Amino acid sequence: MTIRESKAFVGRQKFWDERYAKGDKKPIADPFLTENRHLLPSRGRALDVACGLGGNALFLAKVGLQVEGWDFSSKAIAQLQQEAQQQEVVLSAEVRDVVEQPWPKKRYDLITVSRFLDRSLTLSMVEALKPGGLLFYQTFVQWKVGERGPKDLAYRLGKNELLTLFVPALSLVFYREEWDVGVGASDRRDSAFLIGRVPSQSWSINHPA
Repeated sequence: MTIRESKAFVGRQKFWDERYAKGDKKPIADPFLTENRHLLPSRGRALDVACGLGGNALFLAKVGLQVEGWDFSSKAIAQLQQEAQQQEVVLSAEVRDVVEQPWPKKRYDLITVSRFLDRSLTLSMVEALKPGGLLFYQTFVQWKVGERGPKDLAYRLGKNELLTLFVPALSLVFYREEWDVGVGASDRRDSAFLIGRVPSQSWSINHPA
């Protein structure tokens, strides 16, 4: 199936193209990534999934990684390519249907995912990492302390769900999930954060239905 033949892809692309066409946002690397910079590989190939305007992709390229960015939106990819050129940053940005198109196997030393959830891609992400490769993953949880993120709870994680999606296929390096514990508002409460690493030895995973 090609991109043009996928009606679902066309629908998603139109939605996100309309949002990015407003052109009122600048690419900013997520604090989850920048605050954990010391855990990034010193070299190698990185993939930013659903990269949007590419704040994470640009950051990773600047720290010396070979970066690919994938997104549904042609508008977002065009803006990322322009921004990379203006900043004199070398990276590859591609319009891609991450659900329908096959993923390469054991290609990346690092994969980053920020504010995107498709549970069917769990296996593809893990298999795309090299032995010892890292996954940085964050997205919204269902308990909404704030108003950010999708209204449809199907696109938000249940309690500890991010752990069950990727562990034990990945060795856990870092995990954070606050929900409504304590007092006070924080962006951290709306999301779950995971850093996992592919073991060097063989592994198996139960692919979610």
